[in-house]
Amino acid sequence: MRRPAPHTAALVVTALAFHVDMLLYYLLVPLLPRYARDLHLNQMEVGILFGSYAVALLLATFPVAILTDRYGRKAPMLWGLAGLGVATVVFALSKQYWLLVLARSFQGAAGAATWLPGMALLADHYPAESRGKAMGTAFAAANLGVLIGPPLSGFLDQHSGPATPFLLGAALVALDAAGRAFLLPEVEPERGARLPFRQLLSNPAIRLFAGAMALGSCLWALLESTLPLDLDRRLALSPAMIGLCFAGSALAHTFTSPLMGQLSDRIGRVRVLRMGLVSTAVLLPLPVLLPQTWMVVLAMMGLGSTASFIMSPCSPAVADQVERMGSQSFASAFSILNLAYSVGLMVGPLVGGALVQAFGLPWAMTLCGVGFASYLFAAGRFSAR
Repeated sequence: MRRPAPHTAALVVTALAFHVDMLLYYLLVPLLPRYARDLHLNQMEVGILFGSYAVALLLATFPVAILTDRYGRKAPMLWGLAGLGVATVVFALSKQYWLLVLARSFQGAAGAATWLPGMALLADHYPAESRGKAMGTAFAAANLGVLIGPPLSGFLDQHSGPATPFLLGAALVALDAAGRAFLLPEVEPERGARLPFRQLLSNPAIRLFAGAMALGSCLWALLESTLPLDLDRRLALSPAMIGLCFAGSALAHTFTSPLMGQLSDRIGRVRVLRMGLVSTAVLLPLPVLLPQTWMVVLAMMGLGSTASFIMSPCSPAVADQVERMGSQSFASAFSILNLAYSVGLMVGPLVGGALVQAFGLPWAMTLCGVGFASYLFAAGRFSAR
């Protein structure tokens, strides 16, 4: 059978890898009450179980980036797949808490070995004029995993037991392995001199879009940590309806991510970012002010779309700058975005909680919107430069 073109193969492999990684990440969410009940876990132990993923992801980010830029994209992606396979099997079979934490940690390290080489692979094979669309498509595949993972896991758990979602996950890992082993190109492009992290951070565009990535993840974390309680108290929504509100935002983000990446290819990365910052400032207070559920769903869909305006240009913009610096140290540059994303996830709930406690939720969201708008000055200074 004829092999696909290298750039098509790179997109297929990366999109599948991102989809499987996020789907497996979210398989645990509906099973959490069962694990907590069967293993007698308290809230702190549950937090450690979830937090172990983020800790392992951060610890693995920079080593994986260095190895990816030094030895190529294929080997780290295969190593990460091995870790993901181990984690999935342990989740399916384990009845001990420490093994679950270990499996979640393997999953976090495998995530670093999936996302960094995958984004670097796309940057290798797609030129600047089509890079945003390709990366946006890969992000859309990841978002599809976020949408499918929880309901699929809950359905399989209810009808076949808690091990079944992870057995399905193991089958998906096998499919992912076939893609990475047989579709990834054997001969990789010449990468040029590897850029040190200090030199990458000295680039103002990389700093600008790292900040934008932190804002994008902060937006999601802010909504996830504050809105469910408000919808329960103010509109008396059931957990299913609250989930529908967030599903609307995720669905909008999934469909608009490739479009915003393509738009940034055409009109420029900074311009799309600025449009997203303005939209977020306007839309962010709406979910806590609107009186009807359908209105909240529409507002959440709007915020999901604005997240695409902010986040979709980030990876192609950073790749553009690395290329202009005469290198293909894409993984090292993307590790900076990965770190920024993690910082946003940690800061969002803390800032949101403090503002809600001090001013109440409507004013807290308004002030956060002002914070997003203030980042327009940074984008404006970069455009002027």
